[in-house]
Amino acid sequence: MALNPQITNLVIILGMMQVSKKIPFEDPQVLMGVRILYVVSNLIIAGVYLYLQSKINAKKGMNFGYCGYSGTLTEVIMTDMTTLKYVEPAPMGSAEEPKLVTTTIHSYDLQQLRGLWKSQLMGVGMMGVMHLYFKYTNPLLIQSLIPLKGAFEGNLVKIHLFGSPAIGDLKRPWKAAGGMMGMGGDGPKADKKSIEQAERAGSGGVKEE
Repeated sequence: MALNPQITNLVIILGMMQVSKKIPFEDPQVLMGVRILYVVSNLIIAGVYLYLQSKINAKKGMNFGYCGYSGTLTEVIMTDMTTLKYVEPAPMGSAEEPKLVTTTIHSYDLQQLRGLWKSQLMGVGMMGVMHLYFKYTNPLLIQSLIPLKGAFEGNLVKIHLFGSPAIGDLKRPWKAAGGMMGMGGDGPKADKKSIEQAERAGSGGVKEE
């Protein structure tokens, strides 16, 4: 059984905190080296996300079906423009009703990618403030590893970069990452019963581009 990514992140953070205590950050050359490591890490992530965007757009109008007999992906027609319906749960603690979303696989993947870009840019901004304004140096080392690890653990990377079939845990729509013990809130529901209930309740039909 694979370890929860949140647990492995915690192990890495605790380990790097101990390592960072032995790194002479007061040495300008060492500090510059760590800064370069952080920049290179973010450039790799940006490169991966740009590659994902090109792969997602290249598959627009193409269909990849999973063949159970041969265990291979078989090109058919019009997959990524296939309609995707799911019920998005209301935000935790909100009085809102669950929302029925109608989109396509292509639009869904682009939406997920935009979320990754937003998260990464926010992380870089926060790190910039912590390092340049508050003069914290230790987080540079940790933030050179954790986001890079997370980027390669993402569902989009598994499908579009590593070529994993979108079945099982990779079947869209995806659940949001859980907490430390994997106990997140309810994820989106794509089963027929949930969709029909949402349609009868008139709680959606929202089309996402």
